[in-house]
Amino acid sequence: MIENSSIWVVSDVDGTLMDHSYDLTPAKETIKKLQKFSIPVILCTSKTASEVRVIRKELNLIDPYIVENGAAIYGESLKRVNGEIILGIEYELLEEILNLISIEIDYKLTPLNNLTDHEATELTGLKGNSLNLMRDRHWSMPFLNPPSFLDKKITNCCKKFKVDIFKGNRMSHLLSRNSNKGKAIDALKKYSNIKNIKIIGLGDSPNDLPLLLNSDIRIVIPGKEGPNLNLIDQLNDLEFILASEPNGYGWKNEINKLLNKLEIN
Repeated sequence: MIENSSIWVVSDVDGTLMDHSYDLTPAKETIKKLQKFSIPVILCTSKTASEVRVIRKELNLIDPYIVENGAAIYGESLKRVNGEIILGIEYELLEEILNLISIEIDYKLTPLNNLTDHEATELTGLKGNSLNLMRDRHWSMPFLNPPSFLDKKITNCCKKFKVDIFKGNRMSHLLSRNSNKGKAIDALKKYSNIKNIKIIGLGDSPNDLPLLLNSDIRIVIPGKEGPNLNLIDQLNDLEFILASEPNGYGWKNEINKLLNKLEIN
């Protein structure tokens, strides 16, 4: 229960808690240790609620979870708000805005949900019903990463249409300005009504920047080829820990080190 702890672990999922083969095994024992000491593990991901429910079941998590890049928060313990806190705007409206941006920049931006099964599997590695869970999206609009030479035009469009775009390792995400991973953390802290919560934040790509900026202890998880240099650049002079191993192994190692420092072992 988030109301019972002044330390929260808030973690991205893809590339952070697990690698892109979706293996959660490396972090499982460490999550059990966190649960033993009543430290919540709050998943904070671009994934849909449908996808995260499957992951939570595998990890035996009961804590609230942040989905669609911070556009919504769900959880059985969020009883005062009927189990959900919605920060984003409807998918259909975001789709209209993405089309308008495409016209402005003279380049067709392709929503993830518009890909064929084969194309989506090539991009994400997901198959079968996992694709259906991925497409069960309500409050955010992931789309294929555009060429970098369009970045400035897209930034100007974001100002015009009052939206934000966060670029991940494999795709970009169009969101309402009222929603991102950092704002979702703030909303959950406000709901909990606990003062002086210490956030241990873990992420691997630029779309985790709002998560890390709203964390007290920032942990950057590298991929197999090393850390995302764009994310490192955006952290500027802020203190952060760079995990020594990729994905779930780095996650496990750094959380265990912190638990030892906190004399929780």
